[in-house]
Amino acid sequence: MAHQTTPQPSSPASNRSYDTGSPWAAGGTVFAAVLLLVDGVLGVIKGISGIAEDDVYTRVGNYTFKFDVTAWGWIHLILGIILIVVGAGLFKGALWARATGVALAGISVILNFMWLPYTPIWAIVSIAIGLFVIWALCTGSARHDRTV
Repeated sequence: MAHQTTPQPSSPASNRSYDTGSPWAAGGTVFAAVLLLVDGVLGVIKGISGIAEDDVYTRVGNYTFKFDVTAWGWIHLILGIILIVVGAGLFKGALWARATGVALAGISVILNFMWLPYTPIWAIVSIAIGLFVIWALCTGSARHDRTV
């Protein structure tokens, strides 16, 4: 007589779905990649402007975080280049890009807060973009991610 086995119920962890059910979260990862690319390109442009001419940006009032505009230019240029690379990695579905994107978006939010006296409106817009990128990368579907 052949030995029959009863199928065992699968554990809840093996049935876990990473899809949040939200269309905002599902499309958010791709949109976050686009935003990282755009924010990176704009960061490069801000950086070049700050490095080339020290009088392009003027500070609005006194502020605790006083850096030379040339120093801010280098900060934005380097961060912009890295954001472009990470945004491209997100399009390829790389898991490292998701984790790095969250970290860099957090750094970008902090730096844009410190950049407020130079371009207040654009800094607030960049902070909002960074927060959306963090949300999208943390809640988006990770099923298609792979290490590259």
